[in-house]
Amino acid sequence: MKTSLTMTFACVLSAWAWGQLPGRTYEWVRASDEFVQLDAGDYYSGRVYRPGPDGGGMHIIVQAKLPITLAMVASSDWNNARQHPEMMRDLNYRCMREHVTSTTYECQMPPNRPMVLVLYDDRVLGRPILRGVGAIIEKGVVRKLISPNDVQIIYHSWSCVANCVQPEFKWILLAKEKYELTPTPKLYGMTAPENDGQKVWVKIKAPVPMTLAIVPSNIADQIYDRPDTLSSMLSQTACKQRGVQSMEFECPVNMADGPQSVLALPDPPVRSHKKAELEVQTYKCVANCDLLVSNGSTE
Repeated sequence: MKTSLTMTFACVLSAWAWGQLPGRTYEWVRASDEFVQLDAGDYYSGRVYRPGPDGGGMHIIVQAKLPITLAMVASSDWNNARQHPEMMRDLNYRCMREHVTSTTYECQMPPNRPMVLVLYDDRVLGRPILRGVGAIIEKGVVRKLISPNDVQIIYHSWSCVANCVQPEFKWILLAKEKYELTPTPKLYGMTAPENDGQKVWVKIKAPVPMTLAIVPSNIADQIYDRPDTLSSMLSQTACKQRGVQSMEFECPVNMADGPQSVLALPDPPVRSHKKAELEVQTYKCVANCDLLVSNGSTE
């Protein structure tokens, strides 16, 4: 009865390198199959792993009737050694596992260095290769006298299997400009928030102290018409900064607040006509936004 080797294979980079997102469930998913026959003392190089800047890992499940040796080798070194067999002894084999028939094989790989998975059949004229994959196989051995080792490789990919489609968010630029300071408030209007807790980010760089605030648009209009109402109106919001010249701040806004405006006003008296730099961004849904409603509670 012929027993095949089954290998569950994939290159696992770190979660952040894979772009794994919170709330999603990831598992190994079958990708493709490969069938190989190894003669006695023969080797086979599998797919090349290409870890990212944070390195990466790999996970393999092996089942075999006949012993094999597994190791990871730098792809460039392996290619050179195949052209010059005398270099085999000097290769740096990572995570070597010798003479296995059933095992879970894992290896942590270095950053930004392609690595190749190497399999060796451990038989030479019926004897194991006691020196491991570093041994040099003499040519001329009559391998046909020994039955081949049938190998099946089942490749898997690390894929999302649950909650894969989710709302996607990104920072959207609303305004970025230089403008001349005047006693009149500068207003940047925004549409109503699309979800509760939507973030608004403001960055200011000015030659004089400034007052910044995120307020409902109707309040911003009142302050624009009557700047003397600034103090009383700003008492209605927690999203404000006073006397600042260079800073960044962020505030959440809610759907019930309605349309919002960013207000910027130099602190009196205004004697300078120099320019201030202001940038406004908001973190909003850009894809699958209908799920924000469907995932919400209903009464």
